[in-house]
Amino acid sequence: MKKVAIVGCGGSGKSYLARELARILDAPVTHLDAAYYDDEWNELPSEKFTALQRELVSQPRWVIDGNYNSTLQIRLEACDTVVLMDVSTMAALYGILSRQIRHGAGHKGNGVHNRIHWGVIKYVATYRRKMRPRVMAKIEEFASGRADVVLLSNRRRTHRWLRKVAAEHR
Repeated sequence: MKKVAIVGCGGSGKSYLARELARILDAPVTHLDAAYYDDEWNELPSEKFTALQRELVSQPRWVIDGNYNSTLQIRLEACDTVVLMDVSTMAALYGILSRQIRHGAGHKGNGVHNRIHWGVIKYVATYRRKMRPRVMAKIEEFASGRADVVLLSNRRRTHRWLRKVAAEHR
């Protein structure tokens, strides 16, 4: 496991998993929200965001977390492991709210980018119905049969999987 793409709904634990997995694997971690947004929440132009990801995945080791369905293919074609944080809608909603309470709003430098507004809540509330099927289709098309695919459905399974990976990489 050297190149890991982590995807899933906002509030599912992607950034936490990315930080822990990067520590275990001794690999650089990139939180795509940190690459896509500046401190004023301005978006990186799409061609620059695409080029940045191509550069990131060309490296020998990496952990990248974030959805960005328009560029997901880049990460899926390059990874050896894809992890889908496949938590329930209620768990994801709880995740974005508890993150806001714990960290406050804004950029925190550790993958935490908080900005809760109606669009974010709607995205999280409809992710399993609208976005998850699209993500699963891309995983099937670009990663299945070539990369290990790991589905983590709750925080307990995530912690258990991290312990297993840590034991294998001692």
